[in-house]
Amino acid sequence: MTLVGKLSAEVLVVAPHDEHHGVWVGRPHHISKVSPSKMPKVDLHAGKCNGKVYVTKGVVEAINEENKTITYRAIEGDVLQEYKSFKVISQSIPKGEATWIHWTLEYEKLNKNIPHPIKLLEFVIHLSEELDGHLVQA
Repeated sequence: MTLVGKLSAEVLVVAPHDEHHGVWVGRPHHISKVSPSKMPKVDLHAGKCNGKVYVTKGVVEAINEENKTITYRAIEGDVLQEYKSFKVISQSIPKGEATWIHWTLEYEKLNKNIPHPIKLLEFVIHLSEELDGHLVQA
């Protein structure tokens, strides 16, 4: 059994792709205002998933403005208690008047008993939906 994995999901949102991408790239601290129940504090360190508070310190590994992609890599914190490495990639893709938000989690589990991070993938999808609601209201 391999310990390396990749999970992906997409969610269709209403706000323009550049607005979603702009929040993740330049204003991630706004996420705690948009979704305080999921991200009570954002220094890009803490979040709440499935009732559990996760504290993770991450760095922006790459930004591709042309493709509206940003890659975060965990460098310390709770997620690294279960995963040897963990990356979160977000891409905002225009679709007519809407936007596809494509999320990819790339990870290496510490051992075979660690679950795949499906709950964390659900977490970022729900976060995208809440962010979209905020951007549409603004």
